[in-house]
Amino acid sequence: MEMRKGSLSINSDNIFPIIKKWLYSDHDIFARELVSNGCDAITKLKKLDMMGEYELPEDYKPKIEVITNDKEKTLTFIDNGLGMTAEEVEEYINQIAFSGATDFLNKYKDKTNEDQIIGHFGLGFYSAFMVADEVHIDSLSYKKDAVPVHWECDGGTEYEMKEGNRTEVGTKITLFLNEDCLEFANEYRVREVLNKYCSFMPTEIFLSNANAEPQFETILPEEKLDTDEVIETVIEEEKTEEKEKEDGTKETVVVTPRTEKLKIKKRPVALNEPHPLWTKNPSECSDDDYKAFYRNVFHDYKEPLFWIHLNMDYPFNLKGILYFPKINTEYDSIEGTIKLYNNQVFIADNIKEVIPEFLMLLKGVVDCPDLPLNVSRSALQNDGFVKKISDYISKKVADKLIGLCKTDKENYEKFWDDISPFIKYGCLKDEKFCDKMNDYILFKNLDGEYLTLPELLVKEEENSEKQDSEKTEETTEETTEQSAEEKEDTRHIVYYVTDELQQSQYIKLFKENHTQAVILNHNIDTSFITQLERRNERYRFLRIDAQVSEEVKEEVSEDELKEQKEVLADVFKKALAKDGLTIEVEKLKDEAVASMLTLSEEGRRMADMMRAYGMAGMNFGMPTDEKLTLNVNNKLVQYILEHKESDKTELFAKQLYDLAVVANRPLQPEEMTAFVNRSNEIMLELATA
Repeated sequence: MEMRKGSLSINSDNIFPIIKKWLYSDHDIFARELVSNGCDAITKLKKLDMMGEYELPEDYKPKIEVITNDKEKTLTFIDNGLGMTAEEVEEYINQIAFSGATDFLNKYKDKTNEDQIIGHFGLGFYSAFMVADEVHIDSLSYKKDAVPVHWECDGGTEYEMKEGNRTEVGTKITLFLNEDCLEFANEYRVREVLNKYCSFMPTEIFLSNANAEPQFETILPEEKLDTDEVIETVIEEEKTEEKEKEDGTKETVVVTPRTEKLKIKKRPVALNEPHPLWTKNPSECSDDDYKAFYRNVFHDYKEPLFWIHLNMDYPFNLKGILYFPKINTEYDSIEGTIKLYNNQVFIADNIKEVIPEFLMLLKGVVDCPDLPLNVSRSALQNDGFVKKISDYISKKVADKLIGLCKTDKENYEKFWDDISPFIKYGCLKDEKFCDKMNDYILFKNLDGEYLTLPELLVKEEENSEKQDSEKTEETTEETTEQSAEEKEDTRHIVYYVTDELQQSQYIKLFKENHTQAVILNHNIDTSFITQLERRNERYRFLRIDAQVSEEVKEEVSEDELKEQKEVLADVFKKALAKDGLTIEVEKLKDEAVASMLTLSEEGRRMADMMRAYGMAGMNFGMPTDEKLTLNVNNKLVQYILEHKESDKTELFAKQLYDLAVVANRPLQPEEMTAFVNRSNEIMLELATA
């Protein structure tokens, strides 16, 4: 073969600077591209063997070798795939952007499954010039009487090609690294890159250091392989010890028998797992397999709660495993990792076009060979097909959760506190997911019982029926006379708690009167219940302190409390000077409760929303709608009624208001200072009385 010189046929002007700086977002991605090309070459050769167009040697073992050489400043990639002839190098290397994979598939489209071919773009090889000043290719084709070829290029548009000296079928690519990229001559740096991108590629990958001292190991003779070179035979002599028998005499016992071992060069260990768990049928995988895979990939030694094995062949090819990790934090500090693969080649973490946003809270792997990637494999082209994949993943997650709730409710309840932020976030972000999950969302009540929305509705309807039966005919007649605008809200109320400690006074009252509430203590819950109310019009959510429940009051007529209300309203409005505060007077069943502060559900949700958007303290002209309810059955309230002209009345009024606030929300700094000073003043008066 004569030496040949020429110019690369480039389809776009000045493509090398683009490849070097802009085509690939990550500098280390060249390793993924070159290993992928080697895997493709091996896959093609095995397919030719299957089709009878080539016969593999009996001892053939597909492999990719990566060799670092820090002295020579080189990095080498070797595969034992189908290799290339000079004509193929001319076609696939010298004509940039002509995809070898595409050509192969067109030729064998009726005989092979294209999903197993990684490369589709024809530019992967040129990623080598991101890190190398010069690149050499040595290749020998599988074709009969093929002549080895040597090709080299210094990163410009000029190349040289001549007959080479390679004797084994396959391809060797040598990168002469530039001064800025000498890190890739370091074995440990390259190992890091290969672990990142190539951990699950379909061919075994071996990494070695050309300058490393040889390492050895010992094996038993029966463990020897044909490829093992015996350095020496190692004899380990028999070990004995003297032991005393039951009759007092002694005997010599063999502890370790004599062994003969062979010293060999340490066998190389593949860096990757060519048959990852997600490529297997779920029926072949045990719980231990799933847990071990989770630990190895995500380095998380807390066991996942459960997982979903995705396995779909039609209408697109998609496999994967999604894990639900144990979550112990608030929603806004959760961060998961879903790794996206294309034919076992790592693409990126958390690609939002494929993985629905709410699933980013999970951990897992998704492998979809059908993904329409761009030429750098690292980003997705716009394609409606991607949306279908995303929708499918959401559906499978919902199906798994619904199945758990229906068939394994006990475990579903155990998982609920950990997975509820994820499900609620999913309901906010994805309407289809919310539609499917609506009846399988759980609510934990004050007794620790978990109920679905339909179960909550049934309980509220039962309570409502009891209350309706106790209403008098007269009340019914009055209600029918009301205008449409005056009709009371007939939706069933679901009370909820956001802070069991802060709202303990209200919880105590509810429990004493056998009234239930559910616990909603995540940051996401305010938005979540607002959405639920829009989608489920038969009920509404009220925080336990949004109003004084009828169940905790004694039945009295308004006229009976009219005089007390006028007196107390006058005293408290003068003492507190709060224009937006409404004073109510009730007879509560619990005499120990002096005062209760309530804020309307709408007002509090608006305040929560403003805090979430960093607008706390801004009311935009909206009036505060706080309501202070005073219990005339309480002795302190009775004292104020009887001593309304006393000097202490204003002091007690302010104190009762602050005590009501404490049970509703934390005091502001200036409020706390006044409360502490006032408490000291009251104690001092009692001590000196």
